[in-house]
Amino acid sequence: MVVKLKIFVAILVLFQLNCSSLSKKMTEQPEMEPVEEPAVEEVVVTPEPPETAPAEPEAAEEPEPEAMAEEPSAKEEAGATDSLVVGAARLDQYLPELLKSEGVVLLVNQTSMVGPVHLVDTLLSLGVKAKKIFAPEHGFRGAADAGEKVRDGKDLQTGLPIISLYGSRKKPTAKDLEGIDVVVFDIQDVGARFYTYISSMHYVMEACAEQGVRFLVLDRPNPNGHYFDGPILQEGNQSFVGMHPVPVVHGMTVGEYARMINGEGWLSGGVQCELTVVPCSGYTHDTPYALPVAPSPNLPNMRSIYLYPSICFFEGTVASEGRGTSHQFQVYGHPDFPEEIGDYSFTPVSMPGARHPKLEGQLCHGFSLADVPPDSIRTQARLNLGYLIDFYRSFPDKEHFFLENLFFDKLAGGPQLRRQIIEGKTEEEIRESWQEGLEAFREVRGKYLLYEERNEGMKE
Repeated sequence: MVVKLKIFVAILVLFQLNCSSLSKKMTEQPEMEPVEEPAVEEVVVTPEPPETAPAEPEAAEEPEPEAMAEEPSAKEEAGATDSLVVGAARLDQYLPELLKSEGVVLLVNQTSMVGPVHLVDTLLSLGVKAKKIFAPEHGFRGAADAGEKVRDGKDLQTGLPIISLYGSRKKPTAKDLEGIDVVVFDIQDVGARFYTYISSMHYVMEACAEQGVRFLVLDRPNPNGHYFDGPILQEGNQSFVGMHPVPVVHGMTVGEYARMINGEGWLSGGVQCELTVVPCSGYTHDTPYALPVAPSPNLPNMRSIYLYPSICFFEGTVASEGRGTSHQFQVYGHPDFPEEIGDYSFTPVSMPGARHPKLEGQLCHGFSLADVPPDSIRTQARLNLGYLIDFYRSFPDKEHFFLENLFFDKLAGGPQLRRQIIEGKTEEEIRESWQEGLEAFREVRGKYLLYEERNEGMKE
């Protein structure tokens, strides 16, 4: 197995080096493009020219990362091909520097794959001095429930210690980074403000800035990167499910988002880390991308990923968003919702990735979106508030619809959306209230983009 792994990696490296050599002959662009910052050097490896065809494609005896559970031909529906190369697969762009490093930490999870091999195994086989793993929400192998405390441990497959950054400690300590030269971030995001991988990235960037450690982002496509939409998070409403003044859907890759965190001075005290981004090649913001590995236990397919920014608002209500079913974030309902109004009933049960879900064992009435073609959701390129507004209007106990802990406000970035729904405002009226903030965000976002946007009329 070890021999096969080394052969695969060697072939991949040779392929990348050959491609890089050819690319340099065909373009006049430099390999490294420093961003002018007086106090810190931010480096972006210049992406190869986008290609016209889109998309590329654990430790007690943990299973291999699972592929996305998909309906037939969903990858074809998403327009995916093999011309897109993620940052982690462009080894020639970052491996030489990593080999010079005496201490490397990997902030990774089950999505951190280089072809069929995990990035950790790839880099170790090539001689990179990886010292430890930082684990985000859902853990290193991606099996933990949402919100479940992830514990420190050891990966039996590699022997590397695992330090959890989800639970009581979300930011690495100075001791965690002692003897470390660089932290490598390679995690698949889905482009929603409340998806916590970007929050973990923020805290690690902050720790790196304070300890003088380089931060390397191996970029991956954002499946919801073709639009930005929703209310901007308001000052005073920051939490781990929303740390920055961005809309619910930000339309940026993690590499672009890291540049924005650094450039806008959002780290504590305005510090900046020494940031390098290895971009994808063959990607634009309009490139459909079918994820090869589920990014978390409750986003099992592309439909759930496209619906997630809209359906996740139900997390802040008494209704179920489908956890504990096989259609997570594709169905929603409640036992008290009028059965004659809805079109679907389901019963949440305890299952891997959703232990003791909301309304466990109770028959819920509501709606199913599980038969909606994923591509039809993607092409809407906007949040759909209709699901939430219509459900609220038909719910019999409106006074107790939103959870008493006001978690909904954390998801929405403030109390305004909840108040607008209670006041009976239409979706059009609510959307109009976002426009000034979205226009301001457009200007900020534009400074940090690494990829072309062919669709000039971004939906807000």
